[in-house]
Amino acid sequence: MKEFSYERPEQVREALALVDGDDGARFLGGGTNLVDLMKDGIESPARLVDVRRLPMAGIRESSDGGLVIGATTTNSDLAAHPEVRRRFPALSQAVLAGASGQLRNMATVGGNLLQRTRCPYFADLSQPCNKRSPGSGCPAIEGEHHNHAILGWSDHCVATHPSDMTVALAAFDAVVRYETLDGGHEIPLSAFYLPVGESPERETALPPGALITAVALPAAAENPRSRYRKVRERASYAFANVSVAAALDIEGGLVRSARIALGGLAARPWRAHTAESALRDVPATADRFGDAADAELAAARPLRDNVYKVALARNLITAVLTELAHRAE
Repeated sequence: MKEFSYERPEQVREALALVDGDDGARFLGGGTNLVDLMKDGIESPARLVDVRRLPMAGIRESSDGGLVIGATTTNSDLAAHPEVRRRFPALSQAVLAGASGQLRNMATVGGNLLQRTRCPYFADLSQPCNKRSPGSGCPAIEGEHHNHAILGWSDHCVATHPSDMTVALAAFDAVVRYETLDGGHEIPLSAFYLPVGESPERETALPPGALITAVALPAAAENPRSRYRKVRERASYAFANVSVAAALDIEGGLVRSARIALGGLAARPWRAHTAESALRDVPATADRFGDAADAELAAARPLRDNVYKVALARNLITAVLTELAHRAE
């Protein structure tokens, strides 16, 4: 085991100073991902800075009427919060669909945003992986890839992002707030995760040494009839083959607006803008929902063993939207 130092600051600036200029330092939240990576030898930080004593927990209403979720809020507390369940139910459902109760009790919102892929080649130090060792190759393209990406992947990486929570956050136009020694900043979740491109090791736009402090949900995104559904290989605890977070505004039988985000299909939560545009001002029927799903999935590039994801995603999108339409009647 590689030795490392362990710090427990109580103020944000103190935490930032501890990692400033130190490439071997990592922030530690619940540890449900980072500690596993350390055990496997994928991460080997020289310093861990535990952020759980920082004043970043809890959920409050923002000045615009939305919600601000502190970065050290546990996934369990997020899922159980009455305002989240009432105003953004798909987010609560997404969190409950991820991991186990014990892990949700430890995992933090900020850490969930930054968790790494569960691609088996990434987790196996005996295998090449461009995400872990840039330039070494991506054996998943020709190898084991039945649960890998069909959207937005490149010849350098076909891994998927594992988070359920971020799929719902993407549907609700969440904004990530973070601190550096220069002060506070924010970035829309839509720009937070980087395209795979030629540099899959660069996963987010977060600057080096920055600390996520909160996630903001705008009031304009609120929808009490939103829904999150996930298809996985076992019901108890598994990452998504395909997941959908969706919300519909329907008036007079027509879709006035739609919010759709997909999980298990790309290296980041995939906002289905094409499908959303196709649904605007059309009848809220299963046929139209299927057409919109087809329009979104026209960009899919499935690999040898994950062609099934195209049909699975189409059926799941159609089913979730149909359920929401029936609720609106």
